[in-house]
Amino acid sequence: MRQASLALPLFLIIFGAVWFLKTTDILPATATLVAAGLAVAGCAVLIMDGINKQSIVSGPILLYIGAAVYLHHAYWLNISPLIALGMMILGCLLLLSRSSLVPEKVRQPEKY
Repeated sequence: MRQASLALPLFLIIFGAVWFLKTTDILPATATLVAAGLAVAGCAVLIMDGINKQSIVSGPILLYIGAAVYLHHAYWLNISPLIALGMMILGCLLLLSRSSLVPEKVRQPEKY
């Protein structure tokens, strides 16, 4: 006999838990969760990929976008100065990635 899928019960448990935490105000605002997720993703890129010409741009810019989302949501700054600052940071990171100080991404040999 074929085993039933775990997808529906797991979805119900996770959806119910998130709904419960949201209605009891234990779970932070959605924008805060998105900001934290972006910051964690930026750190993960830098840790898992190491410092190379691609991760030196993508990791820090994800961290900045997460910080910008949080700052805008917390009403500390308007979106316009955050975008302007983000453009400057992205430009600096792109210039840094062109430097010979930052190594190229090392391609891993394929496993058969």
